[in-house]
Amino acid sequence: MSVTGWLFLAAVLALLLASAAGAFLKWRVAEGRPNATIDGLNDRVHAWWLMLGVLGLAFAFGKGGVIALFFLISFHALREFYSLAYTRRGDHLALAAAFYLALPMQYYLIWIEWYGLYAIFIPVYAFLVLPILSSIGGDPTRFLERAAKVQWGLMVAVFCISHVPALLTLRIPGFEDRNLLLIAFLIIVVQGSDALQHVWGRFVGRHPLPARLAPSRTWEGVAGGIASASLLGGLLWWITPFSPWQAMAVAFAVCVMGVFGGLVMSAIKRDRGVREWGTLIEGHGGMLDRVDAVIFAAPIYFHLLRYGWSS
Repeated sequence: MSVTGWLFLAAVLALLLASAAGAFLKWRVAEGRPNATIDGLNDRVHAWWLMLGVLGLAFAFGKGGVIALFFLISFHALREFYSLAYTRRGDHLALAAAFYLALPMQYYLIWIEWYGLYAIFIPVYAFLVLPILSSIGGDPTRFLERAAKVQWGLMVAVFCISHVPALLTLRIPGFEDRNLLLIAFLIIVVQGSDALQHVWGRFVGRHPLPARLAPSRTWEGVAGGIASASLLGGLLWWITPFSPWQAMAVAFAVCVMGVFGGLVMSAIKRDRGVREWGTLIEGHGGMLDRVDAVIFAAPIYFHLLRYGWSS
């Protein structure tokens, strides 16, 4: 069995253990009653089962499958973001360009591995073109707010997320044909940190994060989750081009960015007066609720690898 196959099997076993632990906590601690922390943890475990199946299918199809998967993730994430953004009729041309030009172009550039353009296409060219298209609509009402939201949606839902499949374009000496494992490392560490924050928060959490942004999280939980996931990253060094200490350091960096990503995306939700980004996954919120940590972690992880290990 390949390394990817063994890793997939290990993920299945880990999720079986997490499901059993969640069921035990629901029965023993919550006594079957609603509990925000335990229910949130179980919701995440259920969503991870779905994500593992989808990722496994995408991995089976290689580069094309991974790019197609994250294209669809970006599409749904962009739709969720714009559904909560204030826009007017004058923005319709800019929104159409975001969905049907910028989104497919970004993933096409990754497919052909044109780093020099996919690294700047959205932050430079889309940044200039989208407000031009909105201005053509001739509506100045709250124009700055509208233009910023259209651009911000494209940045977080497309540009940042696209750095996950962009990992397949890296050329790392001695690590050829194993770039899928780089994606696996990122997802395991970031999502593991998210789950472990809830576990630590449940047992040792005393000081909550700003309640309006993260009502079920504590500072102790965040610290414990990051530390535990960093250790997990160190234990997974063998699937990466890192040494054990380098793997821990990289895991720590992406986990910290994942926490910040979750807080920022939560602040946007609260600003719009909603609890979840959407209902794509029944009972688990929308696409952005599942990838909010990856949004901030992926670009940092990509560039750490590109400038630290890639040839």
